Amino acid sequence: MARHLLHRLWQSALTLVLASVIVFIGVRALPGDPALAMAGEEADPATVAAVRAELGLDESLVSQYFKFAGNALSGDFGESVRTRTPVSEMLGATLPVTIQLAIYAMLIAMLLGLAAGVAAAVYRGRWPEWTANGFSLFALSVPTFWLGILAVLYLSVQLGWFPASGYVSPFEHPVRGVYYLTLPALILGLTHAAVVQRQTRSSMVETLTADFVRTARAKGLGRGTVIFRIGLRNSLIVVTTIVGLQLGGLIAGAVVTERIFSLPGIGKLTLDSVFTRDYPVIQAVVLVITAAYIVINLLVDFLYTVIDPRMRVSGRAS
Repeated sequence: MARHLLHRLWQSALTLVLASVIVFIGVRALPGDPALAMAGEEADPATVAAVRAELGLDESLVSQYFKFAGNALSGDFGESVRTRTPVSEMLGATLPVTIQLAIYAMLIAMLLGLAAGVAAAVYRGRWPEWTANGFSLFALSVPTFWLGILAVLYLSVQLGWFPASGYVSPFEHPVRGVYYLTLPALILGLTHAAVVQRQTRSSMVETLTADFVRTARAKGLGRGTVIFRIGLRNSLIVVTTIVGLQLGGLIAGAVVTERIFSLPGIGKLTLDSVFTRDYPVIQAVVLVITAAYIVINLLVDFLYTVIDPRMRVSGRAS
């Protein structure tokens, strides 16, 4: 088991290094010159050259990368070209908002998806399955931005059930914070709930028709025990994988939802940085999101051993 985790840690570190190289090169492939954007279109060549020297853009790409990687390891991502604010401070102000939104949306997705998936698997060929499948088809087909706009128009503006925009930290005002995040989290979580529902249903149908489940029923185990303690638990390996990948996607893909509901998250920061060609911020954001994916995948691997003890044996044997 320990050897398996060490192997995964080594793979994750290598992935992060390769991702940092790709991010570094990709950002510099964007059209435009950040030094010119910072100095102004009317600036003379000497001023632009001075700005490039200040930003270190006049050095070789190799030198720029190693400087960037070394500073990033210590948590120093430099300063924003646009605002001259330390990028670490900007991430500290925006990343918690996106993480709160992503976790809340994932909780909604898991509750809706697991409930609908179990109902669809247990009541195959009956109205609960048709309802659950209809819900997943609707959630996967409707664009998030369109659903978000409709939610703001009807649930916020006309009915007044939720605030149309704004953010309140749940750590300062728990009730108001959750209230302000509920509608964007619901909109963001619906599509992911549909994915969880489909995977849960497919996995549970396969599990509930397995021989060991028939044996459990023949021994007289109750219906609830067979469905939840045997069927659902054995289906959670696939569901855990999907939830882990979806959570990483939520952190990276909350850009549109944050825009619609005016949330000061990392999505808004990313868009603003791309439009202004703010190299340090773009690099830091993509690198942090990549690191989040890697950490979530490591946690999913660990959860495998908790859900299925057989994997501890195979991991130890390897």
